[in-house]
Amino acid sequence: MRHIAIIGSGPAGYYTAEAAAKHWGDDVRVDIFDTLPVPYGLIRTGVAPDHQSIKGVSRRYEKTALTDNVRFVGNVTVGKDITIPELQELYDAVVLATGAPNDRELGMEDENLANVFGSAAFVGWYNGHPQFADLDPDLSGKHAVVIGMGNVALDVARILSKTETEFAGSDIVGHALDLLRSSKLEKITILGRRGPHQVAMTPKELGELLHLERATPRVDTEDLPDEAEDAILEPGTRKSVTHLRSFAAIPESVHADAKIEIYFDLYASPTVMHGDGKVASVEVERTTVEKGRAVGTGEMYSVPADLVVSCIGYRTSPIPDVPFDQRAGRFANDEGRILTGLYCVGWARRGPTGTIGTNRPDGYGMVEKIAEDDDAGLLGSGRKAGREGFDALAASRKLDVVTFSDWKKIEEAEAAAARDGAPREKFVDIEAMIAARGS
Repeated sequence: MRHIAIIGSGPAGYYTAEAAAKHWGDDVRVDIFDTLPVPYGLIRTGVAPDHQSIKGVSRRYEKTALTDNVRFVGNVTVGKDITIPELQELYDAVVLATGAPNDRELGMEDENLANVFGSAAFVGWYNGHPQFADLDPDLSGKHAVVIGMGNVALDVARILSKTETEFAGSDIVGHALDLLRSSKLEKITILGRRGPHQVAMTPKELGELLHLERATPRVDTEDLPDEAEDAILEPGTRKSVTHLRSFAAIPESVHADAKIEIYFDLYASPTVMHGDGKVASVEVERTTVEKGRAVGTGEMYSVPADLVVSCIGYRTSPIPDVPFDQRAGRFANDEGRILTGLYCVGWARRGPTGTIGTNRPDGYGMVEKIAEDDDAGLLGSGRKAGREGFDALAASRKLDVVTFSDWKKIEEAEAAAARDGAPREKFVDIEAMIAARGS
């Protein structure tokens, strides 16, 4: 019998478990650990609450979770409740699928002013992550600045601009909806260091901005390159640029009727934030693009900012006893191998790149590597205690482990507490999650 421990119950973790179950069948036992009492990681707390179709992938993970040879081990923090060396003693292979839950810092002066947030924190706030439920951003000002050129920046801008009725059917948490209801924002500026041809925003997400009830997107025509230059772009980027061109063509009469403007300020590199304790503006340097890189021109200007959300990327959390690449913000690894019997997958392996679906081939590829090492006799399969050993250790340490059946009770309680039209009202407190499983 092979015993595999996977740390992290998001997409990378569940795809790896799915691959292991398919590869070894009944001859494998997989334990999926998570710090939270609830599974699915990024699907639950990262995907925008108004993108329920994307969250539907969790049904695939549930199918894996309900098999006899895969189980969920929630409310257990690796590195605190149990160490990596202890897991290596118990399991033939340990796979880190912890994602990249920490914000990459801007490295700007005064970025720690009040009402300046990273996207992990801000998205976690409106998605009900217990770590960020008390964030309490101030939305009483008129101007918000969102820094970044990817879909997370679009998510933040869209959420900030929607009306309450537009959240029908979403699972945005109540505390965020209450605060957004009283928002006084009139302009959301998206700062991008480079130009339209370098945007990482995808066509579908950009297209959503054309269907908002009270907000319209704006792009300056002078920021658009000659349309003939779009021909060199790959199809997805070309479609995104087409959306930006359509934003630039929106008549002024439409902008005049909109209560909120979403302004794409391109070729704009933020350099410093200003404010007396709380952010009031962002100083920006105009850029040009040379060989794909943003280069400052020396031209400076100021953008009003009562709220700033930085969406420039993420970093993996280090774990004691695991080599870490500080510069890259992920575990040090050779194509997923860290040490003998210790692996990483997903964002923990490659950094925060790719889509949710990218994690499927990553997880399947990692199982192939584990199988290669197993066949080479490197893992000691069949000689380790696996989940029985962990259960004994958990009992001795009085760990309050949350199982998948416990999670289903938590899920039922969230569904029962949902406002009209919403799929759930998430618990945002760990103790409340645990209490909801009952006795």
